[in-house]
Amino acid sequence: MINSKEGEENSSDIGTIIKIKYEGEINMSYVSVDSLVKKYGELTAVDHISFTVEKGEIFGLIGPNGAGKSTTLNVITTLTDFNGGEVIINELDIQKNRKNVKQLIGMVPQDIAIYDHLNALENVKFFASLYGLRGSNLMQNVQEALEFVGLSDKMKMKPKQMSGGMRRRLNIACGIAHNPQLIVLDEPTVGVDAQSREHILNSIRLLRDRGATVIYTSHYMQEVEEICDRIAIIDKGQMIACGTEPELVSMVTDVLTVYIETKIPLGFDRDVFSRKVKLMPGVKGVSIEGYNIRVDISVEQNSIERIIQEFIAQELPINSIKSEVPNLDTLFLTLTGRELR
Repeated sequence: MINSKEGEENSSDIGTIIKIKYEGEINMSYVSVDSLVKKYGELTAVDHISFTVEKGEIFGLIGPNGAGKSTTLNVITTLTDFNGGEVIINELDIQKNRKNVKQLIGMVPQDIAIYDHLNALENVKFFASLYGLRGSNLMQNVQEALEFVGLSDKMKMKPKQMSGGMRRRLNIACGIAHNPQLIVLDEPTVGVDAQSREHILNSIRLLRDRGATVIYTSHYMQEVEEICDRIAIIDKGQMIACGTEPELVSMVTDVLTVYIETKIPLGFDRDVFSRKVKLMPGVKGVSIEGYNIRVDISVEQNSIERIIQEFIAQELPINSIKSEVPNLDTLFLTLTGRELR
């Protein structure tokens, strides 16, 4: 099985323009980026970015083209030097321990990095051998990586014979065959069909469940919402926000709108019911239209359970409940002033 080696973690504050404390159960960070600066001549591509990635989480890094995402990833994966700040991975300073850090990382780039003249097995074998794997250990890892991405029956097939989704999956196998503890995936589902996308996303979850720490970038907001434990938004080389999706939502609105469909009996006093619900802690507004009751409640206090109890007390049936909060697309547009694509 593909398993990540256990290591020590290092803790660090999340330094962001809008600072949010992560209050999950994990208290130690596997990746710590502190005041990272990367310049290309007069251009500052990354401007004092700080964040942490907790061990065993899927961390989403999103931003428009030119925001500094790829540069940040290239620094973390030791592909690019930087001008200022500090990057620590598994308690190792990447500038002082570059060789050891490289062994911990599996990079799956957006541009498919496989050789067309080699078949699937030969491709994965080549990339795994770059990390020092030899003999039976090499072959075992290669076979397990191909099985993991669903290509064990395509070992002899060359990339030019594969679909786009299969090539993407082979790209992932090449990046994970050496059992990295930190896996960086840059747009791994670009141009693939729905079935391959679902296979890739499930594979990423499984890697996390097996102990790997994952940094994930994508322009598909639905994917980021679906699989990421925390999300960082960067724009123009700076960190805009970092946190769980509910934490990001709380930055742009403090109201959760809930729509409750019911059947109101004849003689029911709507005004009395509305006034009673409005007096509940956290309720900001109530409106009734037909059989639909809209309640605006505080995200922080979230008194939906009390509201449901009041429906039960009034013997009002609840046919459906729907909530309305900003999705990640809306959050991104609000925080950066422009769309991701």
